[in-house]
Amino acid sequence: MFEACASVRAFQKPRAVSMIGNTGSAAISSWSLTFTFPGDQKITSNFNGGFSQSGENATLTNASYNGSIAPGGSVSVGFQGTWTSNDTSPTSFALNGASCS
Repeated sequence: MFEACASVRAFQKPRAVSMIGNTGSAAISSWSLTFTFPGDQKITSNFNGGFSQSGENATLTNASYNGSIAPGGSVSVGFQGTWTSNDTSPTSFALNGASCS
């Protein structure tokens, strides 16, 4: 079992950067960060991984070179996007299905 969390380090529209840190004692072998946009944002590209989006629900995934996170380690991941009428920042995240705050 691992303990890990993601936090938004900078949400400078239209770009966001998140830090994913492993605070547990076991390595993470791959990661998936999920969140829901409260507005009408659309991810257009990202860095340090892959992405998918269905409606408001977005997922960022690791790249081949940053899926493993050692205990005490972290990776940065981010994206660029667009919006039309509502650019409210996401407020909750889940890493590999576990909720983060």
